Amino acid sequence: MKLRRLSTAGKGFDAKLAALTRYQGDADPKLARTVARILADVRARGDVAVLGYAKRFDKATARSIAELDIQPRTDVPAAQLDALRAAHARIRAFHERQAQGSWDYTEADGTRLGQRITPLERVGIYVPGGKAAYPSTVLMNAVPAKVAGVREIVMVSPNPNAVVLAAAALAGVDRVIGIGGAQAVAALAYGTRSIPRVDKIVGPGNAYVAEAKRQVFGGVGIDMIAGPSEILIVSDGSAPAEWLAMDLFSQAEHDEDAQALLLSPDGSHLNAVEAAINRLLAEMPRKSVIAASLKARGALIQTRDLAEACALASRIAPEHLELCVSQPEKWMPQIHNAGAIFLGAYSSEAIGDYCAGPNHVLPTFGSARFSSPLGVYDFQKRTSIIAVSQAAAQSLGRVAAVLADGEGLSAHARAARMRMDK
Repeated sequence: MKLRRLSTAGKGFDAKLAALTRYQGDADPKLARTVARILADVRARGDVAVLGYAKRFDKATARSIAELDIQPRTDVPAAQLDALRAAHARIRAFHERQAQGSWDYTEADGTRLGQRITPLERVGIYVPGGKAAYPSTVLMNAVPAKVAGVREIVMVSPNPNAVVLAAAALAGVDRVIGIGGAQAVAALAYGTRSIPRVDKIVGPGNAYVAEAKRQVFGGVGIDMIAGPSEILIVSDGSAPAEWLAMDLFSQAEHDEDAQALLLSPDGSHLNAVEAAINRLLAEMPRKSVIAASLKARGALIQTRDLAEACALASRIAPEHLELCVSQPEKWMPQIHNAGAIFLGAYSSEAIGDYCAGPNHVLPTFGSARFSSPLGVYDFQKRTSIIAVSQAAAQSLGRVAAVLADGEGLSAHARAARMRMDK
């Protein structure tokens, strides 16, 4: 296949890059209306609606929600179980370092101020079950929730396989329900007679799931509106071309809308990677998906130098960024926007997806400019603690009263002055 080639020195580069990296995250109006009807139906009819959609979309034969409950279990081949255990241990160890504790301090006049950290009570995890099985998604979403101290984790997934259920068992998921789609999001967001309402919904899904999460947000928390997977590689030509070609494939194989970009100042290196892509593509089981993705949203981009490549990478703000250069630590400070940064030729994005430890739920759509990976902090609430002493009520009361008067809020001002000594 002929992969798109761009050069930062070429005419109209900025416009071409903007067109290439632009992705319309909003659902089309027809899809949005369909999702809205499903949400309203589940909200009105509860279990009956959920069962109806499960039969229609997931080919379920259950006559009650109880029949859709699935027991997590670890009866999978030993090699798979060992790999899941190793990944779980690494993911948990990383996220335990993120855990925050409550704190407070007391001022000289006796006023105590602080922040109390408390976990969410109940969280819903959506795990896709369509094109592939995703046990890694279970671990990446459930482990930080568990570390945060979430009391109950409810997982929904259409037709989860044995490996997904094993991951759920290892991660401490409390309940697995075999439902999917917008109706599963609705059940978690609103609650039904058989399915408890949750405080937050996390996890990826198709366009209907993403739109459902968008529409229920506000009544329930969500992690993010996840878009197609993205990888951007900055390379100086020191790594084998075949490695980089396969790293591009690793994201392109997710779906036809995924994006894979390679930036390098070395034109001959870009030629070598393109040759490797054409040589290796025929071997890939998902070659049609990879080819469609690379054709639609992939590119090899020649930059003037590595500094420009890093600046361009930060401008794009990709989900995954590989610094495949001989001195990655030197160039990392120049990367300001990325969901995750992989340093050096041996740090393949694939390892990050499964078992490095950091979370693979990352910001897409360029939202790494202002957003962060999923973490323990997403499953905790921060509550301010304020205990004003009698002495502080005098000085702070005067400040508050003056500011309240300035805003025309007389009750505020009076409430502050009433606590001041006459």
